[in-house]
Amino acid sequence: MNDDGRDRAIERLLGPIGYQVTCEECFAALDEYVELELDGVDADARIPGMRSHLAGCSACHEEHDGLRALLIAR
Repeated sequence: MNDDGRDRAIERLLGPIGYQVTCEECFAALDEYVELELDGVDADARIPGMRSHLAGCSACHEEHDGLRALLIAR
């Protein structure tokens, strides 16, 4: 198994590798993060750790998806 495959397997078992924000930090920055995404800006570079958190936290991921859908629909 190559390094990418190993890392994906570890993330499935243990959650994302590397720095990630907390749920509290996520909710505080989620509006800005989604707006950056929709503006085509590299949101991950501007708010480090957010993407990793969203990948591992279903509650925050659901909030992200809902906010994103709301902003796209308006």
